[in-house]
Amino acid sequence: MREVKTLYVGEAEDGVRLDRFFKRRWPHLNHIQLAKLIRSGQVRVDGGRAKADTRLAAGSQIRVPPLPDAPEPGDRPELSERDIAYAKSLVLYEDEEVLALNKPAGLAVQGGTKTTKHIDRLLSAWGEGTERPRLTHRLDRDTSGVLVLGKSPAAAARLSGAFAKRRAEKLYWAIVAGEPKPAQGTIELPLVKSGVGDRELVRPADPKEFGAEPAETDYLTVSRAGHRATWLALRPLTGRTHQLRAHMKAIGHPILGDPKYADEASAALSGGLKLQLHARRLSLPHPSSGQLILEAPMSPELREGFERFGFDEHEAAPDPFPRRQRRQA
Repeated sequence: MREVKTLYVGEAEDGVRLDRFFKRRWPHLNHIQLAKLIRSGQVRVDGGRAKADTRLAAGSQIRVPPLPDAPEPGDRPELSERDIAYAKSLVLYEDEEVLALNKPAGLAVQGGTKTTKHIDRLLSAWGEGTERPRLTHRLDRDTSGVLVLGKSPAAAARLSGAFAKRRAEKLYWAIVAGEPKPAQGTIELPLVKSGVGDRELVRPADPKEFGAEPAETDYLTVSRAGHRATWLALRPLTGRTHQLRAHMKAIGHPILGDPKYADEASAALSGGLKLQLHARRLSLPHPSSGQLILEAPMSPELREGFERFGFDEHEAAPDPFPRRQRRQA
């Protein structure tokens, strides 16, 4: 689509999120492309800027800028047998409705202008069309660990809904610089995005600042290497871009090996380590019945950090956060 269009929100779409309004019409748009269009103000709602999670009202006018064309059928390059074998080797859990992968550090979830190797491409190993698994959440390129997908549109919608309604409990492991005090607590600090693509960063913001989003993280000390470094369990209660990385820097304890959110002390302590952040565990309702509890083994990158600072993964309980702290959606 190469021209600007104006669309109107129908009665059946009253209350739908802006990003979902677009994804229903142009499913070929990836998360990065759509986020850039919205954040840069090219997408407008009733003449004004809006956020991806803005709820639309029936009758509202949506300015739609020129969009990338959808790929022609058959444009997606076929995977080699080696690629298929690699994709299958990442499987943590699979049934008729759910696929859970152990995403390695350094592999993006979705492609971009300069990113040709990513999880979304590898999903062709399970087929195309309705057989192709669908992403339900994301992890940063340099973060390893549990990634959940739906194997049908209905399953993906239910899984995505669990994340949106905060019924999914995420547990991350991280090694940070220094010794957070108190040893356990909650960080409540709004964040705002700046930059695009590989240059995208988030920073603390005033709640009234345009684009600022509430962000909340529980943290708990599992073990310490003296005063130099600390192994933390992290539980994000919201799902903002780079939330854990930005929150830890904001309280003065950046995650080690982080090229974007390091300070002078953490950069010196990292000494060649890759990002020490791992999506260890995820618990959420199964699309049909019961509860999924998924756990990813430590990545080679995090294991290197554990060996350097003398941490033992068996020191941590499967879910170290006390039940009294659990928040209801």
